[in-house]
Amino acid sequence: MTRIFAKPASHLRHLQQSLKNKSFSNDVPWWRQILDPNSDIVNRWNYVFLLTCLISLFIDPLYFYVPFVSDRACMSTDDEAAREITIYRSLTDIFYFLHIAMKFRTAFVAPSSRVFGRGELVMDPREIAIRYLKTDFIVDFTAALPLPQIVIRYVIPAAKRNGSGHSKSTLALIVLIQYVPRLFVIFPLNQQIIKTTGFIAKTAWAGAAYNLLLFMLASHVAGASWYVASIGRQFSCWAIECNKERDAVPPCILEFLDCNNVDEDSYIRDYWRNSTRVLEKCDAVNDEDSGFKFGIFADAFTNEVASSSFLAKYLYCLWWGLRNLSSYGQNLNTSTYIGETLFSIFISIIGLVLFAQLIGNMQTYLQSMTVKIEEWRIRKRDIEEWMRHRQLPEDLQERVRRFDQCKWLATRGVNEEEILQSLPLDLRRQIQRHLCLNLVRRVPFFEQMDDQLLDAICERLVSTLSIMGTYVVLEDDPVSEMLFIIRGQLESSTTNGGRSGFFNSITLGPNDFCGEELLTWALLPNSTQLPASTRTVRTLTEVEAFALRAEDLKFFAVQFKRLHSMKLQHAFRYYSHQWRTWGACFIQAAWRRYKKKKMEYELALQESYYYNQDPNDEGNYNEQSFDDAGPEQPLVASGSRGSQQLGATILAKRFATNTRRGIEQKMADSSSSLKMPKLFKPDEPDFSAE
Repeated sequence: MTRIFAKPASHLRHLQQSLKNKSFSNDVPWWRQILDPNSDIVNRWNYVFLLTCLISLFIDPLYFYVPFVSDRACMSTDDEAAREITIYRSLTDIFYFLHIAMKFRTAFVAPSSRVFGRGELVMDPREIAIRYLKTDFIVDFTAALPLPQIVIRYVIPAAKRNGSGHSKSTLALIVLIQYVPRLFVIFPLNQQIIKTTGFIAKTAWAGAAYNLLLFMLASHVAGASWYVASIGRQFSCWAIECNKERDAVPPCILEFLDCNNVDEDSYIRDYWRNSTRVLEKCDAVNDEDSGFKFGIFADAFTNEVASSSFLAKYLYCLWWGLRNLSSYGQNLNTSTYIGETLFSIFISIIGLVLFAQLIGNMQTYLQSMTVKIEEWRIRKRDIEEWMRHRQLPEDLQERVRRFDQCKWLATRGVNEEEILQSLPLDLRRQIQRHLCLNLVRRVPFFEQMDDQLLDAICERLVSTLSIMGTYVVLEDDPVSEMLFIIRGQLESSTTNGGRSGFFNSITLGPNDFCGEELLTWALLPNSTQLPASTRTVRTLTEVEAFALRAEDLKFFAVQFKRLHSMKLQHAFRYYSHQWRTWGACFIQAAWRRYKKKKMEYELALQESYYYNQDPNDEGNYNEQSFDDAGPEQPLVASGSRGSQQLGATILAKRFATNTRRGIEQKMADSSSSLKMPKLFKPDEPDFSAE
């Protein structure tokens, strides 16, 4: 017995995937490849084909301008314009056939496999062809047929040979019939583009221009239809009045109204033209005297539109369509002719629908560009109402207005943090690295860190904005974040815990940082409470900075051992303004101690020199006896002078002693008044902690 082994489902899926990859592979010739409906090439082709469809919809109504009324009271066709229109029409028809060929090679999603809008692609050419033939092929093929070319090439010449006057109306009828499937091609194409890319126009201006283009297209079609209807109305009047003069002498013949037959029987036609009343009764200028009412079509003849050049006719009819579609046909004065009335009703309804749809969309696109501005204005109005209701002082109100203005100029009303949080983690890291890495590397303290730590820091930095006069942190308040300045200046001052007689102030600029107490706190293993600030930081100008929060800095201290290196310790000491302030005060105190000792030594030398000098320059005192003698013991002079100079020596010694005591007291008082209070050394972060 033969045993049949079924292939596992995984193997079947692998086979289907291999066939799919083979179908999409570049090894297969391009004419045999099956295209993914969501691929870039299909999306680009859809945009190109949509533009081609719009151009073709503009071209087809141009056939309506081919017939015209000559100044010889006859009708003819502009053959040169017809040939040029046919050439452009043929070029657009090529794209329709290319679109049909591409749809035969484009895969589709099997309806039975759709899950959450997705499913498996069907890449079998036979199944694709069968599905396309059952759905959209008839509409696409009808839209691609060169029917106007056939009418101009075969129908109109045959009609001229047979003497028929219906060739012009036949061409207009063919164009109108084929215009319907060409419109139906655009609607699913629009839906396909929106389904694949999410939008038709990428920008608000492009969306507004697209909707305006569609409204112009509708006005173009309405104006062309009005023109060809006006020509038809004129021919109907001539035909009616000509039938009334069929038995007259000379009789009225319809061929007289065709300019192609004027040259053949010019004598007979001229005789008929001078004697007939057909032209008089069908004169739209004297519509009241004639029995025929032209109604809304009278302007085509009173303004000599029907006999003007092609460009003049086109522009006038386009203006007619724009005017009446935008005013819903309110300016139309119709007659009782049913076709004219129906046409006016159609113009009114289409104008209302298109104005509500297309112009409404256009207005939406244009308003989307200013929606943030309107939101900011509403928010600004609400803030003003709130400040007025709470009776805030004028200075506080001015600061609130200034901050709101600066915030708008910096972000344009966009919540950057919300946008970043909605992105995937990897993409958010790359964006943050692009925005912050170069700015962070400007900070000298961060130059010593590796790329891994810098990437982690960039990921958690938050942009902040402060206006002039804002207190970022006050002395002895808890520090919750480190600030890395990008733009602006801050004043960092301290009173060393509120001690009298002590004040230190420095200016922080771009690439500086403040809040380094937080780094010391983060490196402590068991730190819980936030550290107190040793300085008061106030903005001198508008300041833009990046903030690193306390919990993020604690995370870096725990996760990255690189942060505990001795190199970072030296960099921290060198760039920390706390350490700089302490070092400056330490150097000042040492310098003052040195100056005090030097002054004392110089005074002692001057005093010693005075004691050893003889007042009468007749002898010297004994230096040893001067040093051993007490303040109250008399000095024994060497030489013969004794009793007469003893009193002078005692007085001189007492005067020198009192002088030295006064100088020492004065120095002590001056040093005590200039002495700085002791500044404690900043807490040193434990960079070597595990």
